[in-house]
Amino acid sequence: MTTPMLITLVVLVVSIGLFIWDRLRVDVVALMVLVTLAISGVVTPQEAIAGFSSNTLISFAALFIVGGAVFQTGLADMIASAILRLAGKNEVRLLAVLMCAVATMSAFISSTGVVALMLPAVLSLARQAQIAPSKLLIPIAFSALLGGASTLIGTPPNLLASDALVKAGEPAFGFFSFAPAALVIFFLGLVFMIAVGRHLLPVRQPIAKSPLPSPSDLFQLYRLPDNLIRLRVPSESALVGVSLAESRLRESGVNVLRVHHPHQRRESLPDGTTVFQADDELIVQAEDSAIQRACARWGLAVRADQPITEKDMLTQELGIAEIVLRPRTTLEGETLVSSRFGTQFGLKVLELRRADQGFLHNFETMPLKVGDVLLVQGPWRAFIDLKRRHREEFIVLGEKEVIASGMLARRQYAPRMVVILVAMILAILLDNSALVVASLTAALACVLSNCITIDEAYQAIDWRTIILIGGMFPMSTALQKVGLVTALADFQTQLVGGAGAVAALVLIFIVTAILTQLLSNTVTALLLAPLAIANARALGVEPEAFVMVVALAASMAFLTPIASPVNALVMSAGDYRFSDYARAGFAYILMAFAAILVIVPLMYPL
Repeated sequence: MTTPMLITLVVLVVSIGLFIWDRLRVDVVALMVLVTLAISGVVTPQEAIAGFSSNTLISFAALFIVGGAVFQTGLADMIASAILRLAGKNEVRLLAVLMCAVATMSAFISSTGVVALMLPAVLSLARQAQIAPSKLLIPIAFSALLGGASTLIGTPPNLLASDALVKAGEPAFGFFSFAPAALVIFFLGLVFMIAVGRHLLPVRQPIAKSPLPSPSDLFQLYRLPDNLIRLRVPSESALVGVSLAESRLRESGVNVLRVHHPHQRRESLPDGTTVFQADDELIVQAEDSAIQRACARWGLAVRADQPITEKDMLTQELGIAEIVLRPRTTLEGETLVSSRFGTQFGLKVLELRRADQGFLHNFETMPLKVGDVLLVQGPWRAFIDLKRRHREEFIVLGEKEVIASGMLARRQYAPRMVVILVAMILAILLDNSALVVASLTAALACVLSNCITIDEAYQAIDWRTIILIGGMFPMSTALQKVGLVTALADFQTQLVGGAGAVAALVLIFIVTAILTQLLSNTVTALLLAPLAIANARALGVEPEAFVMVVALAASMAFLTPIASPVNALVMSAGDYRFSDYARAGFAYILMAFAAILVIVPLMYPL
């Protein structure tokens, strides 16, 4: 064994140990691999960073943006809602519909994103149907993994396997090349889960948590219907043609929260320049005495027949949230009036709560203190801007709940997103070698069509995965460069002896399936795809079957919660134990083993 071989082998073993140890982030370990191989001279500096310019990595980044746009436009949420309407409350039907829907969505969207999207909806549905969430969450996690394995863009191992073939001078896999085997495994798994698997899953309720209140919860907690009222501006009212600033309604105790202009069919969040028009409907916050004075002064009419409901306060554009003043806030000692809070932040304060005094009255002129909790109303985007631009001054409570509510989704752009998604898939189907161009074009189209902003596009990219793939690329290069891939392929060929290519496929599947339970499927595919190609060539057969087995087996991460982010995502929500995954997952591995070793050789004769 040469010195470069020994260095590469030590780095490989140590990196695998660090992945399993799980005390360092996977992207940090990947960068350690890159730096070590470069410093030791096993690979050149150019070879060390070549992964960051690869077509695969660029495609991943672009696909993350496309997936982010699917969520930002509410398209994914619409699909999920439709699925849940179809599912009903019967456990078997619910399980079947959810598994099929999650698998279908995961073929085109990140499986982790799909499960994250469906998780709150499934938990809610489980409560309504009186079914333990633990009976549903592992099945949808497994379905997401298999759905992702069915297309070229569904999961990283498939793209990496295709890229390994191209590097070896072979044709790339097509968009649906993986579908025959993956779909057979999925339907076998579906039948198994309905007939047997659901009985192997535990009946557990998740540990109760105390999540932050959602916007809907705040509406009820603050009893907003009790201190809000609807007013109408009659055509003969003295308020017609008068601006909010000129009316001095705020100074007289009437806080105008929303104005509905029926003739223009639009809503507005009023500011000082808002001019009232005939037949305008106002939602205001005020004491009864202030309402009486305003009605008498301006000739306004109270709409007692139309009480304020949640729909009046929570719309696609406007909502409510709680914010807390941090210790470093510049507002301490200021009042809402003197600080021009509404003008400065684009939000209206509905209530002010202080720890030692509870809810405060006439809070507009009271000096603010650190720790004050303000219930504010305004555009959803203003809450997020407050968190990002003024994080040193405010804590925005329930930001995740605001996002999860779906109120921030640009649903008006969902049709555009459908067109972009379909166009990208068709382009890849017609020429799968154009993946990087198609995905980049789709990502750019998402930004230019306002389906996602450029800042949101950067945030949508999972940089940990990008660094992981780019950092581990030189390991694949080193294994081939120093001759370890060829040596391992020769050893495997000798191990199977005269048993032939089928026995070699069996061994490749077993090694890949074991490693993917311990490492990420991405790392497993990166390491073993070149080995599979070398092994096939040593046996004198075409490499497509071997590489496809590696890709598919890498997605069979069913036995442990650490095998995949999807498995980890449902663990807490389903109150699962480590062994729960293996109880149902082992049968999936066996079914995958049988299906892959029958179907793949039929697709690519050995």
